[in-house]
Amino acid sequence: MKDRVRNSVKAVIIQAGKILLVQKADILGAYTVLPGGGQRAGEPLPEALRRECLEEINAQVTVGELLFVRDYISEHHEFADISGHVHQVEFLFACSVCAEYQPASGSEPDRGQQNVMWVPLENLEQANFYPRALVKHLRRLSEAHQPVYLGDVN
Repeated sequence: MKDRVRNSVKAVIIQAGKILLVQKADILGAYTVLPGGGQRAGEPLPEALRRECLEEINAQVTVGELLFVRDYISEHHEFADISGHVHQVEFLFACSVCAEYQPASGSEPDRGQQNVMWVPLENLEQANFYPRALVKHLRRLSEAHQPVYLGDVN
């Protein structure tokens, strides 16, 4: 279905200079991403994000402000040959978890999900974080005015 656009929600959870990420692996190796996933028809964005976080990282999250909106059109990026046609619109929200939260996979982890972990913001490149274009924005959250439309980036 070439004309289908998928909405997705992502949680930006930062505590003490570390960001909560999901580690995944595929045929190209290990990488990390923000927790989150697809919005269901009729589902409010914050509700979708709370559901996805329970499924992936076993956490009740408090959903805050919208930080970023990102388009991802797969054929414009380096994984076009293996991902097929995907047009995804991502809504990235500031979120929080309770201070006692210990990283763990939830009841319905994503395909390829291997781990949930805190990563220092300065180590995003070493964690093979995607989308790479988001790294500079995550490190400067306190300086930016949100929400920011990032465009079609990876």
